[in-house]
Amino acid sequence: MSHTLEILTSPALDGVHHGFFTRKGGASSGVFQGLNCGHGSSDQTEAVALNRARVAAAMAAAPEQLAGVHQVHSADVVTLAAPPEAPQRADALVTATPGVVLTVLTADCQPVLFADREAGVIGAAHAGWRGALDGVLEATVDAMEDLGARRGRIVAVVGPCISQAAYEVGHDFMETFLVEDPEYGRFFSGGPGGRPMFDLPGFGLHRLRTAGVQEALWIRHCTYGDAERFYSYRRTTHAQEADYGRLISAIRL
Repeated sequence: MSHTLEILTSPALDGVHHGFFTRKGGASSGVFQGLNCGHGSSDQTEAVALNRARVAAAMAAAPEQLAGVHQVHSADVVTLAAPPEAPQRADALVTATPGVVLTVLTADCQPVLFADREAGVIGAAHAGWRGALDGVLEATVDAMEDLGARRGRIVAVVGPCISQAAYEVGHDFMETFLVEDPEYGRFFSGGPGGRPMFDLPGFGLHRLRTAGVQEALWIRHCTYGDAERFYSYRRTTHAQEADYGRLISAIRL
């Protein structure tokens, strides 16, 4: 078993230490095979701690410098001056403090990393469909501005998440979006049997650009379609597996 981590990066965030970690190079086994960084899973605590220590080392940090939140699909953002004693209930983090490693965990939802290099302000958000619809991305941008960032200078990169080709939803789900804005119909296309297919990263990018983030892009990796590299809640559900790992995405000044 190789201990080599696979870290996806984006040229858009050059100069800022960041990475969307795949499941490769971890200590977990069984359904969690690889780099499971989620303490919320039923994986062995020691394996998750070892995986997180490897991530910290890759980010040139100590494990206690990894800052995360207890993710609840909200639009809440935590502003940090130092890594917290215990994770707060929220879905995004921002900081202007060098050395604090902001992290989010995902398994189909969008991990989004933000940076305004000039201001020295960074952010990280966990944006599933609910969080994105409720405004977690805009809230992250607002919180970064409170620390001195300017939205016109912020770069946002959406990491590996479920793609439209794999995201079949119900008509009720689509209706939730259309009630909010009929224009959102363009993020749905007809799938097999006429069921809607939802474009989560396309929707996330739309919300970011509408919020004034000029440079927003998706890294173009689908979590559902690549079991070797990514954990996927939906793939696990379809395979009727008992549990699933969590991918980590990280950024630091």
